[in-house]
Parts: sequence; structure tokens; C-alpha cells
Amino acid sequence: MSAGTQPVFVSWTPAPAQLTMAYSVCRGITRANAKNFYYAFLVLPRRKREALCAVYAFMRRCDDIADDTGLSLEERRSKLDNWLAALHRAQQGEPTDDAILLALTDAQRRYTIPAGLLDDLAAGTAMDVADPGSDAPGAEPPAGGVPPSGLTVQYRTFEDLKLYCYHVASVVGLVCIHVFGYRDPAAEDLAEKCGLAFQLTNIIRDVKEDASMGRVYLPQEDLARFGLTASALVSTPGAERFRPLLAFEAERAREFYRAGEELIPYISEDSQPALWVLINIYRKLLDRIAERRYDVFTDKISLRVTEKLRILAKGFLQRIT
Repeated sequence: MSAGTQPVFVSWTPAPAQLTMAYSVCRGITRANAKNFYYAFLVLPRRKREALCAVYAFMRRCDDIADDTGLSLEERRSKLDNWLAALHRAQQGEPTDDAILLALTDAQRRYTIPAGLLDDLAAGTAMDVADPGSDAPGAEPPAGGVPPSGLTVQYRTFEDLKLYCYHVASVVGLVCIHVFGYRDPAAEDLAEKCGLAFQLTNIIRDVKEDASMGRVYLPQEDLARFGLTASALVSTPGAERFRPLLAFEAERAREFYRAGEELIPYISEDSQPALWVLINIYRKLLDRIAERRYDVFTDKISLRVTEKLRILAKGFLQRIT
């Protein structure tokens, strides 16, 4: 997939003090919510770190809207549409007092981030609030209406899942390399695959949490391959039953992590340590899940802060040597 359309350059520029405050807000959102990304951002030069915090804050707002159970699906879709429309107005030069949009449009202009990529990010979030019985790509319409378990298998095949992962994760990789800096177009395919590795790791880790929200991202064809159904996530979600399937998905993720390693030399030297930190934090998380024999049902698996700090320290060492 291409990197999207050409960037939109805005005609209105906020005052320096406004931008300083806007980036500070985005930094706070990222520090509070980005449990893995924020550590990698710390290794970046300040301007690049600020730009990615703005991108993360935009994604966080999209996710918060999509996950707001206090709103109906229709209300969430409408709110997402309004949020994206506000971004478009800011991109076209209309003044805004929204800190996230102030910082994001400045970062977009500074690093020539294609406008189409930001639209794709929002579109990926909207895929989570599609009607279960709609004609959305990959949606698995339940026979006879909503299944008794209340769960909806989001995607029939792994190819369908990849389309979702492209929008919510691979596009993030493409945005990141625009901020990191790259010249060889080969970096784009590698960034897409690296994002897919991260998202597969998240899907494996969050199986229980996603099921509690009525979502199953494990493809229908993979569930069937291992003799499982979505309802088993509610009735008997034991690790032993799901271990072979989750190990299968983990192997897929490991293949895509190799693309992340190949990507590192393609980006600017001042950003290589940050990508290295990010890849190693996520891959260590996948290894931790495997060490727990894929028991993602008892507790949510995460890395300790000290483990992340050790990886971060190695990243800082790479930056100064």
C-alpha cells in the first residue's frame, strides 16, 4: 500500500506559546497512556518526540471515542466523524483551540506527513464501531443475529485482519518513518510489516479484554483450524484450549518483527535507537506471553518498568555512541 496522498499545508499558524502548550498537552496524554511507545519516544530528539506525541494523542482520542460504552455505536460513529471533520478544518487553515489538533497539524506540516495517513488512522478506529451485521470488510455477521455469547468475530480470514491492522498499526509505522526520516521507499513496506507485528502482539495479549467488550480479533478461519469458537472465550476460556492458536499467531508476529529489524538502517541515525527500543519492548512482551504459556486469561501480561528502563538505557547508549 502506498503512503497515502500528498500532505496538506495549512495557511494559519498558531503562536509559539500556543504550540508549546499544545505539545505539552499531547506529551501528558502520551506519558499517561502509551505504556510502551512513550519509552521509545524518550530516545528521540525533542522535536521528533513532540511530533509523535501529537500523533499518539490523536489516536488516543479516536480510541477513546470508539471505546466509549456510554454511547451507542451510532453515536460513536457520529462523534468520530465530527472529530475527523475537525482535523480536516484545521488542516485547511481554520483556527482551532483544540490542543491535539494544534500540535498534530504543526507536526504534519513540519514532517510532511501525508494527510491520507491520518485519515486512515481514523478509518481503522471506525472499523471497531461497525454494525456486527453490516457489510464492513471482514465482518462476520452472526447467523440469526447477535450470538448468545454477545461476541462478534470481527474478521473471517487473516487477510481481512491484516486490512484492519494496516489501518490501526501499519499506518502508525508509516507516520513514524516520516517523522524519523527516510529516503528509500523500501522502508515503507518494512514499516507496514513492523506495525503488523506490534498489533498482533496486542491482539494476543488483549484477547480477554477484547472479548469483554464483545470483540474477537482472532480470525474465524484460525479459530476453526484449532477447533475453537468465539463463545469459548466466554464459556471456557482456559489457556490450555487456546494455547496452540495463540502460539500460531505469535509465530506470525515473529516473522513480521524481522521486518522491523531490517527497517532500522533505513531511517535517520538519530531515530534508529528509538525504533530499536520500541521493537525490543514489544518483542520482549511477546516473549513474556510465551513464557507464561500463553495464559493471557488469568492476568494481563506486561513488562515491569525496570525491564523497559533497561531496554531504554541500551537505546540511550546507542544514541550517544
